Amino acid sequence: MPKHATVSHATTRYRTVEVEGLNIFYREAGPAQAPTLMLLHGFPSSSRMFDTLIPLLADQYHLIAPDYPGFGHSDAPAATEFAYTFDHLARIVDGFADALNLRGYFLYMQDYGGPIGLRHAQRRPERIRGLIVQNAVAHEEGLGPMWEARRAYWADREAHEASVLSAFTSLEGARIRHVGTSPHPDRYNPDTWTDEFAALSRPGQDQIQSDLFYDYRTNVASYGQWQAWLRDNRPPTLVLWGRHDPSFTVDGARAYARDLPDAEVHLLDAGHFALDEAVDVAATHIRRFLSNASAVAGPIRRD
Repeated sequence: MPKHATVSHATTRYRTVEVEGLNIFYREAGPAQAPTLMLLHGFPSSSRMFDTLIPLLADQYHLIAPDYPGFGHSDAPAATEFAYTFDHLARIVDGFADALNLRGYFLYMQDYGGPIGLRHAQRRPERIRGLIVQNAVAHEEGLGPMWEARRAYWADREAHEASVLSAFTSLEGARIRHVGTSPHPDRYNPDTWTDEFAALSRPGQDQIQSDLFYDYRTNVASYGQWQAWLRDNRPPTLVLWGRHDPSFTVDGARAYARDLPDAEVHLLDAGHFALDEAVDVAATHIRRFLSNASAVAGPIRRD
């Protein structure tokens, strides 16, 4: 390398690591010795959803963003060969953290990242320095009216699978998940949902996403124990919530304050994927939160 050349910690590296025989793709940026933030993505996205956030934090923080099996650039074994459940994906995240020798970190959880991250936190509580929750539900009141059809799917999968799955894997469904009811649709890059639709159109994705969403019922059944875990462990928590989310209501954001009275809760002028249109606002909140929480040495309180 020429002597005058420099390397910016904001430069993202694109890597893979083997976990349970699968190649798990991840994005990494920032100095390794800095406080670490693991970024857990939602449906039907991947670690790409953090592309705009990572450079805004990587000067002071170590960012790690994996793709789950079946998502993004990670391996996607057939549903006949791999159990697509939230418990299994959380176990992959457990193994991912072990493979990278991560011993203490904050979790950013969006959408599917919530049930995956909370399972991971329950199994590795000594590692969790704090939580950033972004449109990830852990309380019944966070589920909006469209969840009635989804509950019907859980009750009778065969009768409702076709209609639910078409909404989950269609191009229009992908667009609506991003834009929602936002009054600022011009802030949204259409590449996000067209690329997600392309990923959802790959062979085997129908069964993968059907199995995984059918398993979502186990998340709702786990809300009580997750709430108890939050109350018992009291992790420093920042809640960022796009108020224009068509699926998750703002009541789901406010509900975290019942379990965590010290949590910061901010409603953003954004949708389900709040980083699409409010990444600068989100980054400001995150930097302040991480600065304050990182000043407190050690893991979450367990007294």
